[in-house]
Amino acid sequence: QVQLVESGGGLVQVGDSLRLSCPASGLTFGTFSMGWFRQAPGKEREFVAYISRDGGTTTYKDSVKGRFTISRDNAKNTVYLQMNILKPEDTAVYLCAARKGTTIDVASPHVYDYWGQGTQVTVSS
Repeated sequence: QVQLVESGGGLVQVGDSLRLSCPASGLTFGTFSMGWFRQAPGKEREFVAYISRDGGTTTYKDSVKGRFTISRDNAKNTVYLQMNILKPEDTAVYLCAARKGTTIDVASPHVYDYWGQGTQVTVSS
């Protein structure tokens, strides 16, 4: 049984930082591309960041470039999202997702095979 469990969310102030973690179990982690998505109340799920199986390729939503960094540790079966200079518009539930193999459509939630339950990030002004 595949499990992805996000953690690290919380309530922070504008300009603060958070580091999200998503350990995976039940799968051969190094064979999966990983993504982070977010969903705010009343809005569709949106792409945030992607990392390839070996970590050599990353892709970001334009509005988080330069502020967020996705990384992975295949020895620990974990993907991370370092979020700096947080803004109120970053408020959402953040979810990690796993995709077997590679994909060119990294921003589409439909190509991912497994999802976590999410962790809430709230940025207060």
